[in-house]
Amino acid sequence: MLNCIFCDIVTGKREGHFIYDDSTHVAFLDKYPIDRGHCLIVPKTHYEKLIDMDTQNVASLFSQIPKIVRAIMSATGADAFSLAQNNGRAAKQIIPHVHVHIIPRYSDIGPIWTKRTIPTFDELEELAQKIRQNIH
Repeated sequence: MLNCIFCDIVTGKREGHFIYDDSTHVAFLDKYPIDRGHCLIVPKTHYEKLIDMDTQNVASLFSQIPKIVRAIMSATGADAFSLAQNNGRAAKQIIPHVHVHIIPRYSDIGPIWTKRTIPTFDELEELAQKIRQNIH
């Protein structure tokens, strides 16, 4: 799709701090994370909403989550995690490309949804490398 930020990241037109890549999905760190290790898992094929995907593609997308979560938790020392998946503008879907947020949670911080940080490029790349090393 034209003018899709996530399609541009998938194709390498924009930078992304990738932590996972297979034939149909990528996962990369959120540039403005809610918590350290916050990432997005995205199908490489452009779909605007989850209901635009067939059930096999939805199942495939969600089946990648456990291995990515385990790697993030191992790399960051997170105590738990949250998942979020929004569909449509009214649901606060900012980028109109299907994506699942994986947000690590830390007992000493608590689950805050509105706080965002802006890590540096190097901080994100260092964390992405650490997470990639933990994906099995």
